[in-house]
Parts: sequence; C-alpha cells; structure tokens
Amino acid sequence: MASEQSDPTAPYDNFEGDVGRIFSTSTPQWPKPPTAAAGAPNVLVMLVDDLGYSDIGCYGAEIETPNIDQLADEGIRYANFHVNSMCSPTRASMLTGLNHHMAGVGHVAHFDPGFPGYAMELRENAVTMAELLRGHGWATYMVGKWHLCKDSNLSEAGPRHSWPLQKGFERYYGILDGFTNFHQPHRLYEDNHAVDVDEYPEDYYFTDDLTERAVAMIRNGRASHPDKPWFMYFSHGAVHAPLQAKRDDIEKYRGVYEQGWDAVRESRFERQKLMGLLAHDTVLPPRNTEERHAVKAWDELSDTEKALFARYQEIFAGMVDNVDQNFGRLRAALEEMGEWENTIVVFTSDNGGSREGEENGTSAYFRTLLAQARASELDDVSVDYARLDDMGGPQTLPHYPMGWAMVSSTPFRLYKINTHQGGHQVPFIVSWAKGLGAVGGSIRPQYQHITDLMPTLCSMLEIEMPTEKNGIAAPEPAGASFVTSFADERADSTHSEQYYEMVGHRGFYRDGWSAVTCHQPRTSFREESWQLHNLVDDPTETVDLAKQHPGRLESLIDGWESAAWQNQVFPLDEGNRVKALYRPPWADDIVVPVKIFPGTATVERYRCLQLILFRSFEIDIALEYQNGDEGTLFAHGDQGGGYGAYVVDGRLKFVFNAYGTMHECDCGEMANGTKSIHISVDSPGDGIWNITVSVDDVERGELNGVPVLMAMAPFQGIDVGIDRKSPVSWRLRELYGTFAYTGSLDSVTFTPGEYAPDAGPLWLDMLASAGTKYE
Repeated sequence: MASEQSDPTAPYDNFEGDVGRIFSTSTPQWPKPPTAAAGAPNVLVMLVDDLGYSDIGCYGAEIETPNIDQLADEGIRYANFHVNSMCSPTRASMLTGLNHHMAGVGHVAHFDPGFPGYAMELRENAVTMAELLRGHGWATYMVGKWHLCKDSNLSEAGPRHSWPLQKGFERYYGILDGFTNFHQPHRLYEDNHAVDVDEYPEDYYFTDDLTERAVAMIRNGRASHPDKPWFMYFSHGAVHAPLQAKRDDIEKYRGVYEQGWDAVRESRFERQKLMGLLAHDTVLPPRNTEERHAVKAWDELSDTEKALFARYQEIFAGMVDNVDQNFGRLRAALEEMGEWENTIVVFTSDNGGSREGEENGTSAYFRTLLAQARASELDDVSVDYARLDDMGGPQTLPHYPMGWAMVSSTPFRLYKINTHQGGHQVPFIVSWAKGLGAVGGSIRPQYQHITDLMPTLCSMLEIEMPTEKNGIAAPEPAGASFVTSFADERADSTHSEQYYEMVGHRGFYRDGWSAVTCHQPRTSFREESWQLHNLVDDPTETVDLAKQHPGRLESLIDGWESAAWQNQVFPLDEGNRVKALYRPPWADDIVVPVKIFPGTATVERYRCLQLILFRSFEIDIALEYQNGDEGTLFAHGDQGGGYGAYVVDGRLKFVFNAYGTMHECDCGEMANGTKSIHISVDSPGDGIWNITVSVDDVERGELNGVPVLMAMAPFQGIDVGIDRKSPVSWRLRELYGTFAYTGSLDSVTFTPGEYAPDAGPLWLDMLASAGTKYE
C-alpha cells in the first residue's frame, strides 16, 4: 500500500501540532565547535625581517630596544638559534615545522621554476600553525608580511589558495609581497582583498599601522568572546629594505655611526661576551674577505662614503627602534586588556643581516637589485650622496652596504643568503609570564632550529603535532620540541642535524660540527671547497679543520647529500639564474593587450610588469581633450622607478623615473580636440629603452637610452586618471597631489611587444645547457 503523500501546496493547518510532535520525539543535536582547554594561553609570534643576531640591545646592540630587552629579562634568550638564510624559506619552516624545500619554498616566492622544492607556495598536505591552532579552538590572526604565495597569484584574479586566509588565518592585514615602501605601501591587503588607497596621510608608517591592526583584531575578538584564546602572527616588514624611518627616530641616532662599522662591530662583540651570549675566549673573525662578499676597512673610505654610509645605518637603527616602540605599544594594550600574563611570546628574526646593498649601499633599492643581476653603471656614490637629506623618507629607497650587514650578524661570518653562521644564526626570545616560572633573564646554549618552534608550541599548549591533513598523510616534521631546556640549561639539544642550502651555498650541522661552502656563481659544485668547523670550540668559524679531519668532513658532506635528496633540494642553483627565468607555459596568458579604464583600482604590480619586462611595448591613450583639462593620464611605478604621462598647464609631459633619477620630456601644447596619444617603447637590448611620444599621429618627443626598468621595478602597478600612493614624480605630487585627470579620458591600452634580443627568456636553453658544466 502506497504511503500517503501530503500536498506541499496545501495550507499547513496543524503547524503547532506537528512542531510539538517533532520536538517531542527528537533530541536537539549540535556539533561542538573546536574549543581550547580552559585557561589555554594566547600565542604571539613576532618575526622581524632581516634583523641580524646583534641588532637588538639584549644581543649586544647600541640601538635602544628597552621593550624587547624587558621581554628577554622576563624570559629566555637562546644564544644558538638558527633559521633558514632567507625570508620566505624561514616563514615556511616556522609555519609548518618542515624544512623549507620540503615545504615547497626553497627560495623567495618570486620564482616559479616547476620543481617541487621551489614551488614558492606551501605544499597542500602541510598543516600550518594557524590551521592547527584554529582546529583546536584558537582564534587566528595575522598582520604583516606573508611572502608565501607566487607573485603571479597576487592579483584580484588570484588564485587565492596560498593567501593567509586559505592557510588557516581568520583575519589578515598586511602585504603579500616581500617588502614595501614604509611611508606609502604599494599594495595593502585585508583578509582576501586588496585595500584601495589613493593617498596616505603624511605621518603614515607601516609598522605603526600593523600594530594598530593587531591590537584591533585582539580587542574585537575579546569583545566577542570572554575567554577564547588567540594566536597572533606578527610578521614585520621591518627592517627589510627599503630603509625608511620616521624623522625623529632617525635623528636619535645622528652621529652614532660616524665611528664606522669596524668599531661598532667590535663594541657589539665585547657586549655579547659580557652578557654571556659568547664565551670570553670567543674570537671575532676578521672582516669578511670572501670573493663577492668582501668588506673594506672603514678607514679606507672617503669622507663622502663615510658620511653616506653612516646615514644608512642611522636610518636602520631608527627602524629597529621603531619596532621596539611598537612592541611596547602592543604589550601595553595587551596588559590593559588583561591578556599579557597568559600570552606565550616568541620574538625572532628570519635571517641574518642583509647584504643586498652590496659594497656601497644605495638610495634606490631596485637599482642595486638590477646590479646584482647584470653589470650596471647605475650605481654611483655621488648620486646617492646628493640625496642624503631625503634618506629615510618616502622619496628614496635606501639600503646599507655589506659592511653594516657584517655588523648586523656580529660575531658571525657572512650574511643573509650565505650558509655560514651569519646567514642563519639569529636572536630568539621566549617569554610566558604565567607559565615559565622563575627563568627570567636566562640564556640557553642549545642548538635549535626554526623547525623546532611548532612542536615546542604544541608541547606548551598540550596539543599533538598533526599527522594528516584532510585525510592525506602530512610530511614528517623536521624539528622537535625543546621545552626541556626552558627549566634545564644543561638539557641536550633536540636538534642534532640540520642541512642548509640557499642559491648554491651549502651547509650541514651535526652535533656541534659544521661543514659549509661559499658558492661562487657559475663554478663547479663538485670541485667546490668545503670548510669544516668545530662550533663548540669555534662558534664564529675562524679555524678551518678540513685538512685535520678529512673523514669527519666527508661524513658531513654525505649527510648534506642525503638530506638534500630527502628534502627536495635539487636542482641546485649554479648561478645562471635559470630558476629565476623559468615560468609555466600559462604565464604568457596575461602577456596580451589590456585596456584599463579610469576608476580602476591600481592594477597589481606583477601583472603590470609582464607587459613590459625584457621587451618593447606600446601605450595608447584615448581621450577627448578640451582646453583646461589637466591631470594624470596614466602612471606606472613609484619613487623606486616608473613612468607616466600628465597634462600640466595645457602641455603634455612624459616623465621617466630611472630608479630615482628623473627624466622629463616636454611634448608640447595639447591642441583642443586631441583624441589620441601614442607612446612607443623600443627595447633594443643592452639594458636601455628608447621612447617616442606621438599626439594624434604626430611625433612630439623622445627619450633615448634610458635604463630599462626591471628587477621588480616598477614595484607599483598601473593607475589610469590618477597617480596613487607613491608617485612616479615627487615634483608633481608636491604641486598637485594625486593629480586626478579633470577631462574626458576613455582608456589607456598597454600592448606588449617583442623581447629584447638579449632578454633572458630567449636564452633559457643555452643557460640551462651551460649550467650542466658546473655540476
């Protein structure tokens, strides 16, 4: 007999009876959300960018960092803590507990060569710290630098699978890129979208902004729930280049560095010994002398060089000081909310001092990155010295010389990127007022690595390390908890072995011994000389014991080889930059003409760069000009490099910013009724562009022989009808602000052309073939 079916269109006449019957025969069931144990602590992990071992007061610096020093006095300093020697790799290891190649991030996230160790995004079956804590009931927040997704995925088109919110964070504010202008950030993101900004307030400073956002996230979360614990990953953009600081913070250090890097390094070293970070018989190595890494004696510099180089370090000190000030503000806010006592605080850095300013430093960061990539005549101390008074503000993008990076990594050899100790030994402080007991001011000597942080936090929070993600087995963690050393300074290190690799530099640590290389580009790996150091007796690598202990050296080299195969390290980068040039075939999908309309938000910088990188290109401006119209037609770039077209007092101006050096082409008066402007950029090779400007098919101006913009410049994307954020021309910004166009502007079309004859992508096969001889 068929069951009776009710008519769904009939009136529901017995509503109350049916509801009563439903609830009388059913028990409500609610899935319980993840809930942390009662009284579970909050977690604050603060990662500073490019902060060397000696750059804060409690690790020997003359820079004033009273708030961080107080944290060290209340907690534990680790004197022998290590990271990976580059920013993205350290972040990957910190968030996953995996070695960086195994996590998929063997280098900075600006390449996509197609190898699993260099995917430049976190592997899908890696469980992040945020995902783990969110799954156990913590609210998860992040502010600052992410730098863990491919630059090809940074635009509004996505994909967003490697953005912070897709990796376990519930709130995010900061930059997805590796760095930014601290006064006028090129592209801020909030949660899953870019933040539209036309112009920043004059007193804007990125580090201050991050602190305000972090406090707001925590306050809002606590107002919404009385005791849910939170995890805050505070990932500073400071103190990465460009070196920019607030004027008062810079002036505080005026004159401090006139004594030079040799004297400052010696002073920091002596303080480190007095503090107990180093044994009293530790030897300070001579200045770095390795090829491509050498530092001049301060006394050998000219007066101009001394004045300029001292100013760079004054700005850097101001940035560090500001990080400390903001840490103090964050702590004060947490104390006011009653959150501080039960918050685990971790403070560390992502690598050693940055050598990206090369021998002489720079007032134009992208210019120096270009010089690393190819021979350049753009570096000029006199040009930088002429900009001395602008240093630290929004008009310049400075970075200090390697001499100050050497000081930053005191007492160790070499720098960020290198696999000697100076590249990866960093400050590390852990504090927890409620949970660590009477350990305030302690120093621990145990060798530990950034991959140990996640299991250590799991031990402190009494949760298990993850073994799978979405039913798929997770990779084995590379680190182990070191909580035993919190209370016992004699506890054994829980990290007995660690490999290192960065752009061909290699290193391997085992039980107090280290084998290490300093790779020279385009030289044979097999013929490379390894050094051997007993780090227990010689923590600063001053004595090479390779000849005395060949068997031990061979064992460590074999250990490196085995770890490299286990962790997806190959292929190595022999110095031909092939891995930087390889891109997937679909990368060319966006290398097509694009029409951009007024009112469009600033187009993302990587997407824009593909229209002009290594190639010729055309720009077509469609408008209906009427007398009196003025403003920005388009602008691509910022104070670090760019170009744009403007109508000023009835005249067409084409402006080219060559890494801070300005060129302006006056293209004459605009005739009433003008409908089109055409800009042709020819790239004949040898690092130059020849530019021609035509108005209604009549040539009106040209700029020949200007340097090509590359090495990430222009770092700010294309604007149409306005020049937002950091301007291409500071002169025009001062006169007219963002200079929105007042007339009828239809669109601006960019059309990418042919590669320059010497463009790297045209020579990939040759470069890859040439690299085989360096195996």
